[in-house]
Amino acid sequence: MKTNWRISSVNGVLLAAYFVPTWLMVAFKIMVSPIHALYDRPNISVAIFLSDHFHLAATATVRTAWMLALAKLTVAAFFVVFIALLTRPSIRKAGGCDEALAIALTIGSVISFASMIMASQVGELEAMRLHATELLLLLGTAIVMLVERPAEALTTVAERPAMMPNYPHAPQNS
Repeated sequence: MKTNWRISSVNGVLLAAYFVPTWLMVAFKIMVSPIHALYDRPNISVAIFLSDHFHLAATATVRTAWMLALAKLTVAAFFVVFIALLTRPSIRKAGGCDEALAIALTIGSVISFASMIMASQVGELEAMRLHATELLLLLGTAIVMLVERPAEALTTVAERPAMMPNYPHAPQNS
């Protein structure tokens, strides 16, 4: 039995297994306690960069934290949509789940890259390592998606129809 699983689909499932629970926990912590959660390890570089460079007031810091939480929730949601679409074999074989994975990879890469740059600017080495690792995971899967050819629909002689009535050069049986 051939399942037609692509390498990018398997990579996407592994990424979803990491990013969905991790980023959901971070986002929910931000929603519950925005200022306190913004200074946790995954977000410390963003918090220090914003406070050093933009001198935000408390309400602006809360709004920025909520925007970060919304962005991380969006990435997690697209990974969940990817997993849901992947469960249907017809969608998986046609490559219909690739768009959701591509959107999750794009938004997640932008968040991780920006966080990594902010961590390098403020000197947070552990946060920079975390965001660089996440960025490499996301970019690796994106490269595999770009390089991997789409699944070809191979039909055997037994699967082809015996007569193609709408084909103009076929002999017509009248």
